[in-house]
Amino acid sequence: MIELVIFDADGVLFESGESNIAYYNAIFAAAGEPPLTPAEEIASLSYATTQVFRDRAGKRAALFELMLELARTLDNTPFLKMLRPPLRLRPFMLELKNRYRLALATNRSATVPALIEHLELGGVFDAIASARDKVKPKPAPDILHLCLVRAEVPAQRAVYVGDSPIDLDASAAAGMHFIGLGPRVMHEHQVATLAELPARLDALRAALSQSLVSR
Repeated sequence: MIELVIFDADGVLFESGESNIAYYNAIFAAAGEPPLTPAEEIASLSYATTQVFRDRAGKRAALFELMLELARTLDNTPFLKMLRPPLRLRPFMLELKNRYRLALATNRSATVPALIEHLELGGVFDAIASARDKVKPKPAPDILHLCLVRAEVPAQRAVYVGDSPIDLDASAAAGMHFIGLGPRVMHEHQVATLAELPARLDALRAALSQSLVSR
């Protein structure tokens, strides 16, 4: 019943709070803006870069365009080095790939190629979709829909692994299964750490199989 496992990036494959805050504060400082507020720090963990910029700029269109330009020219290397994967990602993902097809669906945009290279995940994903594809970011389901199209897998045979309410909303709108990771999102299918995911996937598959038998 589960053919494709789609991963969110931030908060799932790695902890990125320190990295995201440093990234946005560097851009804001260059634009003459004060640092992220506590509310903006929380939003920076889940929302697309353009949404964080729009929320800060408000009606100041020139500021929004300036921040976009600063983001295009900023060296992301220092911020990638701040990412904290919970385990050795490549062997973990390759082991999982023996049983499932894998995909990545994230609100990140321009940083996605560098992110995959930095994490040594080249060749791991069967499909990748992100905000750089110029579709609506999560919580809209567009990124997940695009990921399904590229993987050529129907929604009912896919599960999204996310760590936030907007991930849950996007997966529900896309009509796919969901596994919540960590304390920021609550769901009947839940794991505390990425290491617990294979067992939870087995449990989900068993539950779906039992549901079919009992119909």
